[in-house]
Amino acid sequence: MVDVTDTSSPAVHVTIAGPPGSSRGGRTGAVAMALGSMTSIQIASAASTGLFASVGPAGSAWIRLTFAAVAFAIVARPRVWALPRADLGWSLVLGAVSGALTVLFVESIARIPLAMATALEFLGPLAVAVLRRAGRWGLVWPALALTGVLALTRPWQGDADLAGVALALGAAVCWGAYILLTRRVGERLPGVQGLAISMPAAAAATAAFGLPQALPGLSAQVLWQSAVLALLVPVLPYTLELLALRRLPSAVFGVLMCLEPALAVLAGLVLLRQVPAPVQLAGIVLVTIAGIGASRTAR
Repeated sequence: MVDVTDTSSPAVHVTIAGPPGSSRGGRTGAVAMALGSMTSIQIASAASTGLFASVGPAGSAWIRLTFAAVAFAIVARPRVWALPRADLGWSLVLGAVSGALTVLFVESIARIPLAMATALEFLGPLAVAVLRRAGRWGLVWPALALTGVLALTRPWQGDADLAGVALALGAAVCWGAYILLTRRVGERLPGVQGLAISMPAAAAATAAFGLPQALPGLSAQVLWQSAVLALLVPVLPYTLELLALRRLPSAVFGVLMCLEPALAVLAGLVLLRQVPAPVQLAGIVLVTIAGIGASRTAR
């Protein structure tokens, strides 16, 4: 996921100084964490499409979230009863948003190409950065992003799956909320305590959508495949992002996250044989540039 917001969230400051006490080696490691997170997400997103026929998109998402909830609970063993109500409440809200984000995104990639869904989803953090803009240049990026979206969806051809586009835009709204909540929870709870609370909440919040799809097609093969995919997303990327957000300067993290649509193109091409049209490729580039620009001009 990406964070491109203000001082309470991690990806839009123009300062390039690291956090107090950070070292060059620590920042290099954090860059690797961010890149590893994005790569893991795109590989798992592409691979998860293989489960859609058995357990459905929402079903596959729910199974992965359930495995992730168990994994984080075992590792972190959060003392829920000892937490302040505010911290517990924000963690539960983060879980609900994370669950909605996951389900909306997988439902979108069941209908539209992975690269298109990722680029549309990226409009969420882009909007957060634009809202925190500093100066008139911040108004350029929404226009550039809109041009990119039009190139991606090609409404003049009438062949875009409107349901898939709408689901990806819904995921964008959730991603915008997710980046704000992740920073808040990560600052208030140590280690992965926040994730150990939010992941069970995410699994519970999505059960009503995922369980009916998943139950008819559950099998031993589906379960072990889902367990592996749960490590790729959300366990590994969410942990890497939480750690990277504590080490990287905001501007660096924001620019790195803007590479995600490009990684989605590569994953879709290699793993799913989804070849974007030249105009769609141009649209992805425009959305990526808009994200980089917004992260550099926001407060």
